[in-house]
Amino acid sequence: MERRILVSVPELTEAQRAEIAAAAEACGFSARFCDDPEEALKLAEEAEIILGQDARLPAAAPKLRWMATPFAGVDGFLRQASFRSDEVLLTCSAGAYGVTISEHVVWALLDLMRRGAEYRAVTAERSWDRGLPVRSIHGSRVTVLGTGDIGTACAVRLRGFQPARITGVSRRGLPNPAFDAVCRVGELDGLLPVTDVLIMALPGTPETAGLMNRQRLNRLPSDAILVNVGRGISLDQKALEEVLRAGTLGGAALDVFETEPLPPEDSLWDCPRLLLTPHIAGNMTLPYTVERIKELFIENLGRYSAGEPLRSLVNRARGY
Repeated sequence: MERRILVSVPELTEAQRAEIAAAAEACGFSARFCDDPEEALKLAEEAEIILGQDARLPAAAPKLRWMATPFAGVDGFLRQASFRSDEVLLTCSAGAYGVTISEHVVWALLDLMRRGAEYRAVTAERSWDRGLPVRSIHGSRVTVLGTGDIGTACAVRLRGFQPARITGVSRRGLPNPAFDAVCRVGELDGLLPVTDVLIMALPGTPETAGLMNRQRLNRLPSDAILVNVGRGISLDQKALEEVLRAGTLGGAALDVFETEPLPPEDSLWDCPRLLLTPHIAGNMTLPYTVERIKELFIENLGRYSAGEPLRSLVNRARGY
């Protein structure tokens, strides 16, 4: 009986599809590519393996043994997907997004610190105001919530700016050479008052929901900057808006939100000292990201065929 792989990732180039097809054939599979979501649901019926981003696919695939998502986060699959068996493997594409998201973080920080919004307003008026005070990552005390691929990539890129220190925060507090130190989440309250830049790169899990609440936001220095590129549920969005409008937080950049898309009537749109982007830090518009997704899938396909443990295997109970 033919063993089939369904690939439903429109961003893949023809060359990348050819590489996946060749790898599938070498492992004894036939790969079918489908960019139409509704058609993919029909093709899923015969698939043993699926590489796709639609959370409806697992429920439509009675023969499914391995679901691979091109996303780094899997909260959408854990909330919406219906797996026919607990034995179905779920992998994410952690390791593909560190470059694009960390570069977004650097850009957002520099834009806020160098007063990008104010200077764009100045030049829009054809004015020549040059006196706005700016800040630097150099000498700043940086705290990164989440020390996985994305948090680590942020630390690596920020290191070149020579911050005073970079501290990671994770559930277990395991050492990571990209950071000067790694603390447990239980130590966060003591760390926040000595944080100039707070980067949130957390997965969306019950443990992280509401982690940066009103009380913790108020523990940050009044000139601190917060950047969230993880998941919107980890931050009290309304409390953040209140401290920004009150002037008790230096600035923030949000790429993720509690509700997406952010409703047009939401008051966040005109909140001062806030840089908004529509969840684009980690999408698949950077070719390098798509190439890494392809490479990770082909590597895991070889592991799957050999009966070896898969990389980026998701623990559904933990949510990552």
